This record gives sequence, structure tokens and C-alpha cells, in this order.
Amino acid sequence: MKGLCILGSTGSIGTQALDIIRRDRNSYDVIALSANSNAKLLYEQAVEFQPDYVVIMDDEGFKFLKEKLFIHGIKVLKGMEGLEFICTLHNVDMVLTSLVGMVGLKPTIAAIRAGKTIALANKETLVVGGDIITKELEKSKSKLLPVDSEHSALFQCLKGEDRKSIHRLILTASGGPFRGKRKADLIYVTPEMALKHPRWNMGKKISIDSATLMNKALEVIEAHWLFDIDYDSIDVVVHPQSIIHSMVEYVDGSIIAQLGNTDMRHPIQYAFEYPNRNPSVVGYLDLIKNNVLTFEQPDYETFECLELGYKAGKTGGSMPTVLNAANEEAVELFLKRKIKFLEIAEIIKESMNHFKVEYNVTLERIFEIEMSTRDFVNQLIK
Repeated sequence: MKGLCILGSTGSIGTQALDIIRRDRNSYDVIALSANSNAKLLYEQAVEFQPDYVVIMDDEGFKFLKEKLFIHGIKVLKGMEGLEFICTLHNVDMVLTSLVGMVGLKPTIAAIRAGKTIALANKETLVVGGDIITKELEKSKSKLLPVDSEHSALFQCLKGEDRKSIHRLILTASGGPFRGKRKADLIYVTPEMALKHPRWNMGKKISIDSATLMNKALEVIEAHWLFDIDYDSIDVVVHPQSIIHSMVEYVDGSIIAQLGNTDMRHPIQYAFEYPNRNPSVVGYLDLIKNNVLTFEQPDYETFECLELGYKAGKTGGSMPTVLNAANEEAVELFLKRKIKFLEIAEIIKESMNHFKVEYNVTLERIFEIEMSTRDFVNQLIK
């Protein structure tokens, strides 16, 4: 039985992970769960799965859970210290980190230092801390398994292959809700419009990132660190059917692709069971019904965030942190209707132009740069 710690259990990835566990209770033991602020759902999950610990980030949720879970004997912790603690528990074999944003960086490092296997569904961890994470992994017995559908696909396509024979990685993108639109069409986009993803059911932040193509920009940077591939050998193609989750092209011209139903439970299950494969929990792909697969070039002019992601990744150092922090702040401002949709990319561009790149940044400095960037964005919109 595999002991699991699930960071972000009330989010999209976390709830789907628990659905997999629910179907196979004899294979998994839920040791710890965490949530940002959804104390009610975390309480329901705790009662069902009976973990040893739960962690909540806010004071009100902490008080609620302490009172409610006392009779169940479940310990309640709070904040970043709680997250780092549950990642290092002796009976935890795997940490699924599905937190949103940079908050996942410190717990991931704690899990690596404790030698845990990490199922990574928090792309920002590698975007802002790729160099630090890589060095920590070199010193640890920890393994990192990608859970994002695109990176899981690449991971599967690369299995057993000589990395020197790779010509390029091909990340597929659905194109989001505004595929085919020009800038003039996006002037009056509302949060409700941007949240309507045509293929995936995701949280608010990643849905907006999908609409701007920033999610693909972050995935390019993540792929660079995961697979040690140069940015010039990582391409993005728009594949609106979302059947091919990504591909690897080899030097002999062969392309190996990973196909499957549009359901995040597949890459989650693959990470949980790696290197084995269990019977599918999402059904099997019907190739007759899904018999049309098309590909398009991304529109870099309309969706500037993708180009900004490549620029930040190639620049390296502190620039991906600026990119990510500016994006997180801009997305939040857009969701609060304080800025327009097209201003998200403009704010990120202004932030990247404002901050000088720093190299060999420490963990502490990363968080300082994050806060400085957020302050800059909020001063900018004033």
C-alpha cells in the first residue's frame, strides 16, 4: 500500500486524484491532505479518507477544522510549515503537489530532501526554481514524475530512448477558448468568457493561463528542466482535439506520440503506479469517433504570453520568476475585473523590461523577487 500526501486536495487535480484512490482503496493510504482555503471540502475529504494530518492555509479554516476533526483524531496544521512537515512524514511514499503558483516550491524541496517520490502537477515549481530543484534532486534519492498531461506524455514517449537521439519535443496546445481570434476580437473579453475552456475542466488560474497561452509558456520552461532540452528544441503546436497530449521527434525523423482521452486522471494514475500500468479509470480512446486530428501554428502575435515565456526561459536566472509572478498578479487582477484581458500580456512585458536579470539566485532571493514583481504590477495599474 502506497502512502500518499496530496497537496491541493480540494482543487481540480486533487479531487481527481482522490477519485482514483476511491476506486482502489486497497492500493493507497492517504496520509495527509492540504487545501488553501476550502475548509468545508477538506473536512469532507478528511472524514472520508481519514488521513493522519490535514493542512489549511488560512486562520478561519484552521479554527473550523480543529473543531470539526477533533473527534476523528485527525491532526490539523496551518500554513507553509504545515505543508513542509506533511511532505516529510516517514510513512509518506509519494507527494502529489497540485498547489497553484509558487507556494509549491518550498514543500517540493522539503519532499526532495526527505527522499520522497514527487508527482508534480505544479509547473511553477520548476519555472521559478528549476535550477534549485535540479541540484536538490542530484543530492537526493527522490524521483520526480510529471503529472501535467503534456509532460506525462513526453515522459512516456521518452521511456527507454537514448536522449541523444532527440531532435525536438513537441508540446500540444488546445488553443484555448479564443483560438483563431485576433487582438481586435479580444478587447472586450470577460473573465466568464476566458474561463470557458473547450476541452479541459480546470481551476480559474490555469483556465485563464490557457486562454492567454501562458500555460503553454510555463510548460515550455518546465519541459526544459524536466528533460534537460534546449529551448530551441522545444516546439508548440496547436492541436484543438487534445487527443495527442504531446510528441517527441527523433533524429531519424520518427515521431512518437502519446494519445488518450481528455481526462487528467490518466496522467495522475500513471504517476501513482509508475513504472507499472493499471487498468484505465477513464475508459479507452475510440479512434473511430476521434478520427480527425489537426495541427496549427500558434499565433504568437495575438497570444504574446507564449513568446514572453520563451524569452524568459532563454534569459534564465530570475527572469522566469518575474514572468510567473507578474502573470499570477495580472490574472488575479483580471479575474477581479481591474484590468482587461489583453493587459495581462502588457503587464508581464512591462515587468520583464523593468527588472534586471539576476543569476545564481537563492531560494530566499526568488521570493524577494516575486514580492517585488507583485508590488511593481500593482503600482503599474495605479
